[in-house]
Amino acid sequence: MKSYVAGVDVGSTQTKAVILDESGAIVGRALADMETSMTTVAQDAFRAALADAKVAEAEVAYVVGTGYGRYNVSFGREQVTEISCHARGAVTLFPFTRTVIDIGGQDTKAIRVGPDGKVLNFTMNDKCAAGTGRFLGAASFALEMPLSGLGPLALQATNPVRITTTCTVFAESEIISHLARGMLPEDVLMGVHQAIASRCVSLARRVGVESEVTFTGGVSRNVAMVQLLEQEIGMRVNVSEDAHFCGALGAALFARDRAFAARQETAVAA
Repeated sequence: MKSYVAGVDVGSTQTKAVILDESGAIVGRALADMETSMTTVAQDAFRAALADAKVAEAEVAYVVGTGYGRYNVSFGREQVTEISCHARGAVTLFPFTRTVIDIGGQDTKAIRVGPDGKVLNFTMNDKCAAGTGRFLGAASFALEMPLSGLGPLALQATNPVRITTTCTVFAESEIISHLARGMLPEDVLMGVHQAIASRCVSLARRVGVESEVTFTGGVSRNVAMVQLLEQEIGMRVNVSEDAHFCGALGAALFARDRAFAARQETAVAA
């Protein structure tokens, strides 16, 4: 009997896949950079997660796709929006979550959720990438350093620079301009982080910031961003080790619901 389910979250810059067992526990996960087509990356991430779980594809009962490129999960049985999946995943990781802030590569989402994980309200910053991971990508390129080093360096700032641009296209030029005038890289970086945090919290306030707040998406691994969000909001922010996989987890949980329902229907028919 097929006893596993999967969720595949196809983002703008990375694809995440999660395998769950019958109890809902994560037994496999995988992360793949968007280096080829979305369809190919979705398949690669799914197969890598299967390998991580030591599970055969034939043992997977149901697959749900989500994210920016969810319709590229051609092997999936269904697609569910990333809003619903992040909400479901966040409440599973932190049951008292009432506000979710998700910072992705190209958009930022603020979601207000109920105790059951259902979406009560949401808003997205999808017209401008200034409050997203792409803004950090511009800083990474301008400073010629990896994304993983941005947060720790920003925390060393003593005199943060105010970033005035709200457009990622011009962010790199402004950063280079500040550096050319002798500003320290850490001070410039902290300014970038502050600009993102301010925009994200402003977005969250539109839906209502209620405790507990859970931070999801790849940018949640940035220590400076976590600290700044907490300062802006005025409360502790939940960050799970699986925060990056939150959307895929939510998708896998929806897949688990569907698989269970199908099993019940089969039992009744028999």
